[in-house]
Amino acid sequence: MKRWPSRPLAQCGRLLSGGTPSKSNPDFWGGSLPWFSSKEIRSFELSEAELNVTELGAQNGTNLIPPGTVLFVVRGMSLAKEFRVGVTTVPATFNQDVKAIVPSADVDSRYLTRCLMWLEPMVLSQAEESSHGTKRLPSHIFEELPIPLPPLPEQRRIADILDKADAIRRKRKEAITLTEDLLRSAFLEMVGPRAPGYNEWPEYRLEQLAASIPNAMRTGPFGSDLRHSEFVDSGIAVLGIDNAVKNRFTWGERRYITPQKYESLKRYTVRPNDVIVTIMGTTGRSAVVPEDIPTAITSKHLATLSLNRDLVEPEFIAQALHEHPGVVAQIEQANRGAIMSGLNLGIIRALTVRLPPLDVQRRFAMFTAKTRKLAQDNDCGLVVSDHLFSSLVDRAFRGELTAPSASKKKQLDMFDALGGE
Repeated sequence: MKRWPSRPLAQCGRLLSGGTPSKSNPDFWGGSLPWFSSKEIRSFELSEAELNVTELGAQNGTNLIPPGTVLFVVRGMSLAKEFRVGVTTVPATFNQDVKAIVPSADVDSRYLTRCLMWLEPMVLSQAEESSHGTKRLPSHIFEELPIPLPPLPEQRRIADILDKADAIRRKRKEAITLTEDLLRSAFLEMVGPRAPGYNEWPEYRLEQLAASIPNAMRTGPFGSDLRHSEFVDSGIAVLGIDNAVKNRFTWGERRYITPQKYESLKRYTVRPNDVIVTIMGTTGRSAVVPEDIPTAITSKHLATLSLNRDLVEPEFIAQALHEHPGVVAQIEQANRGAIMSGLNLGIIRALTVRLPPLDVQRRFAMFTAKTRKLAQDNDCGLVVSDHLFSSLVDRAFRGELTAPSASKKKQLDMFDALGGE
């Protein structure tokens, strides 16, 4: 392993501050130069902003920077959880919540950007709270950030490796988005408003589709019935928002109660093929409970719907709750005028939906199952590629990617395999 000599960030280039040209002067705005604010530094490469300034505006209240300039956020609540960094691909300007560094001739801009991203834990640990209650990064902190600097050709080689690995991660994320788009389109075309014969289908309230069992539509335990302090490391699972937030069932944070506590909460038990719906926090997300679910209950953040399978497929209802335009409109109407938007059993029971023939619903459910499997595979691939990328980044900035090695080649081959699936 070779440790590269490090240099303070302030000695890696020319640091610049941003600003805001006068909004009252129309000659300063509407030009061709992007004006980046902290909210727009969300990707590695920066080329477009919500607002543009003119060349005159760039000379009055901000700084004009060339392509290849590294921008990073030094003020804003985002510093409570992330350090936003990006590199410009076009001439641009930026506001006062952002700093810029134009790299020296011996510093590669892509390498420097990746390095600052790698230093995120150090940066966040030193961010301070300003008098306005927001977060800020003092000048002496970011100016002194230690940047390991190998020779320029090595910087570029490292940047190329990390760019390739990151591209494969993005490909995985795009694949997940595509499967979600595919499922959304299939819902509308197969069992939604665009389906043939849609207007002839009978209309039902959701409460009419409930299974003929006690407490078929229910919420989780409230108040003193289940306290957070009663969660334990193993036992009976407790489902929450994280299990439905992706609009498909996933295991998120594991929560458990003891078998003894479960005895008093059995009425909240979930069954295979129940539909769970988020009613607090991120509301309106839904998922179907899988066949292999262990004994589990729901938290107060979820409503559970046990449905009459002779009338309706759970996947149809789960999708309708967030994809059917008519159902979404009913939920929005029910929340109109409310201080806080949300869902409750009364709203859910009263929702109406046109019910496709059962054989059509089943075809949609089969299609959904295949698509969900694809999404699950992509999720697993993303976890692997994220782990490999983090490992590559750590090794890169610790000087461990300087010579070909079997382990490094194995990592890159794994990335190639992930990208080609």
